[in-house]
Amino acid sequence: MTKQKTLNLGGKLMLLDEPVVMGIINMTPDSFYSGSRIAGEKAIRNRIEQIVNEGGKMVDLGAYSSRPGADVVSPEEEMNRLRPALQILRDEYPNLPVSVDTFRGAVAAECVEQYGAAIINDISGGQIDPEMLPTAGRLGVPYILMHMRGNPQTMQQQTEYQHLTAEIIDYFVEKVDYLRALGVKDIILDPGFGFSKNLEQNYELMAQMEEITAVLPLPLLVGISRKSMIYKFFGTTPQEALNGTSILNTYSLMHDVDILRVHDVREAVECVRITQLLKQYEPNSRIIRSERQG
Repeated sequence: MTKQKTLNLGGKLMLLDEPVVMGIINMTPDSFYSGSRIAGEKAIRNRIEQIVNEGGKMVDLGAYSSRPGADVVSPEEEMNRLRPALQILRDEYPNLPVSVDTFRGAVAAECVEQYGAAIINDISGGQIDPEMLPTAGRLGVPYILMHMRGNPQTMQQQTEYQHLTAEIIDYFVEKVDYLRALGVKDIILDPGFGFSKNLEQNYELMAQMEEITAVLPLPLLVGISRKSMIYKFFGTTPQEALNGTSILNTYSLMHDVDILRVHDVREAVECVRITQLLKQYEPNSRIIRSERQG
């Protein structure tokens, strides 16, 4: 089966022939990486401009930290945090696709219907809010399906697997079938690095990512930016995890990942450009074949 390489974003087709960088905008005061926290319209505009100028092709907007132990945020507070950025993106950047990072169906619906968000990014796979998946089907926008067990408060107590990658594939197969039945046409898979997985499991999963798309040839998103699988491995901090992030992003790109969700856009775009150049010179590349034939 040929892997899907397009997304329908509000009637506009986005090609994934080359990997895309998605820049993170955190409207949260308690995100695990302090350097990503945004507050105030000036800071929002500066962050959007930075993402665009550094080569980001999407933004991912979130207002509820998913780190373990994060404060519970009401739906009303979540929307209050999201609205200023949504308004700026809608009014000033109408051609920049917006992914809304929420596990609540009502929040997703308002973001899509009132502010033109193009993608739903749900860390829970519809497990926290039973209205999320039917809402995604009704809205007809691409849906990022992430693997997680439990919720952000309990996920790190649920890391027991007999066969890690196989169980994640089974999870995706079941969820994709259900989403298809609800009418969701474009599904992006996110293995959920850092969610319900210990440090070693994160690396095992990354080394076996291509097994997922061998079964489900759908776009694959990786979000490992400055996560604990990097800084805990080295005994450092999120602030010191950029180099490790770039290494893992590069590894992901060499293994057919389509979207990188990142804090550091310029560095991720450089990873994309270098890996794309390398792929041109692989023995089975079109360029090499055409030169030999010529």
